[in-house]
Amino acid sequence: MTKNFQANCLPVLIGSLPIDNHSEAIKLVYKYTPEIPLWVQLPVFKEEGMLAQFLPGMPGLTIENDRSFIDTAGNNFDNELVSFYEDYIAVTEGLADLLSSRFALTTDAAAGFFEFIKQTRTLSDPLIAVKGQITGPITFCTGVNDQNGRAVFYDHQIRDAAVKLLAMKSKWQVRQLSQFKCPVMIFFDEPGIAGFGSSAFISISRDEILKCFEETFEAVHSEGGLVGIHVCANADWSLVLESSADIVSFDAYSFFDRFILYPEQIKRFMDSGRILAWGIVPTSNPEDIDRETTDSLVSKWEDKAAQIELLGIDRSQILAQSLITPSCGTGSLNIERTIKVLDLTKEVSRRLRDKIR
Repeated sequence: MTKNFQANCLPVLIGSLPIDNHSEAIKLVYKYTPEIPLWVQLPVFKEEGMLAQFLPGMPGLTIENDRSFIDTAGNNFDNELVSFYEDYIAVTEGLADLLSSRFALTTDAAAGFFEFIKQTRTLSDPLIAVKGQITGPITFCTGVNDQNGRAVFYDHQIRDAAVKLLAMKSKWQVRQLSQFKCPVMIFFDEPGIAGFGSSAFISISRDEILKCFEETFEAVHSEGGLVGIHVCANADWSLVLESSADIVSFDAYSFFDRFILYPEQIKRFMDSGRILAWGIVPTSNPEDIDRETTDSLVSKWEDKAAQIELLGIDRSQILAQSLITPSCGTGSLNIERTIKVLDLTKEVSRRLRDKIR
């Protein structure tokens, strides 16, 4: 899937900004990452929260006093579930239009997507790629609850519907973004898998996680898109690296020492031509943001890349198969630190790209 896209240390953002104006958000994206722009989530709007943004379309969705949940005990739930699967089958069999289905992102929940489409249509210069994003199936299904407060992951029927909802919303994004005639990448945001192996996830198996991954990833691949998976915490990286994701986005600033503990998986991943998105620009600790410079972050990247080289991967290959990103979104930062993060991402990328020429 990556053969038509060359990463070459280009800069990419993760997705959230701490402002309340979608038009201004897209302008910031084009100022700092014009080569691979993305639509932006603004968490200041509660409907653009990580779970809330992708809930519309779920059977049984109920909102009471700002609490959203899936009410499986409601009188109409069985009918809603049947209707959901009828719509899913109609779209997958080509009997209904995906773009106008229940699986479309809505202007209420994803205003940033539609503003991105509007502004990008006005551009004259070709893009190298475009990026969309969605909450990953594990984070979504362990974060969304039923009426009893139980995560829907543990209800196989509701989990199946949720995974299909995310798969189709991902497919919808690729189809919409394909109008720009360049590679489309969709990042699945999966902080939830950091809990895999802990007592909280004791009853969740590796096979269940990989099955959820593959159903959603296949929806993107079937439209010709590239799949990224973003984890801004520590994780069992074998789960991610052994999936069919084309791009693995990780917090290289804080967790590289954990990431490098999977040398065989990293080497196989890189040897297959896939891409590492290095979250080398810190976002979680304000003191780190204040302290770091382009020089210091380039030095840190080079030190970490040297450890990848020791796996038998040439530095030129690492540069070619890398993207440069913030370690996570900037939605919780103030605007001054956010601008610094965006600028550092752009400048670290520029410096590393100079090494390719």
